Amino acid sequence: MLGRFLEISLHTPDIQESLAFYEQLGFVQATVGETWTHLYAVVTDGRLVIGLHGQPCPPIALTFVQPELARRTPQLHALGIEFDSEKLDAESFNEASFADPHGLRVNLVEARTFSPADVPPNYQSTCGYFAELGIPVRDFSIGCEFWESLGFVGLDPADSPFARMSLTSNLINLGLYRSRALRQPVLAFEDTDMAERIARLRERKLTITDEMPDSLDASRNAVLIAPEGTRLLLLSADQ
Repeated sequence: MLGRFLEISLHTPDIQESLAFYEQLGFVQATVGETWTHLYAVVTDGRLVIGLHGQPCPPIALTFVQPELARRTPQLHALGIEFDSEKLDAESFNEASFADPHGLRVNLVEARTFSPADVPPNYQSTCGYFAELGIPVRDFSIGCEFWESLGFVGLDPADSPFARMSLTSNLINLGLYRSRALRQPVLAFEDTDMAERIARLRERKLTITDEMPDSLDASRNAVLIAPEGTRLLLLSADQ
């Protein structure tokens, strides 16, 4: 229903600072087009794609490409989707946006805004394997019902290492995280040797906190904070 996943879009007041941060982590810069008039850059590890946007916008959003956007929007309206922004005409680059029940912004655009980067197979950044975009929730059922109506598949909820429920798709996975410690969506990474990865990040004097569920061992898990404020949740996969 949403089309093909394009990027996780971030509001980035200082693109050069954020770009340097992600490249320091091992992300590769992609070649962007001239779609946007604002400053724009894209980085990827081959699995996760992050769009850095210099214009005022929500701090974090999911962006999908829907080539037949004008024709598809009535179908989304029929599912109860309420768009808060629509630009659909023959003279413009068509785009529309709405929010999920927990406030996560979702953008739909009619075409790609960058060219794929050349990243080796199975490549990983210093953060490890990108698992999912984690969305803080109070109730699994509300988020699950919403995202399943759009084609995602909900898995059984898990209590360990903290209360969460994953929703899978062919290009991006989402996680519903029930935790008061998480106040905004997080980019969740996993690795069996995450403690060593965190140690390397500390050596680089990057901003690392323990703003994560209390059940997570702070010696093997952490939250890395990007210059624009994005939280990267680093999880030990052996828990």
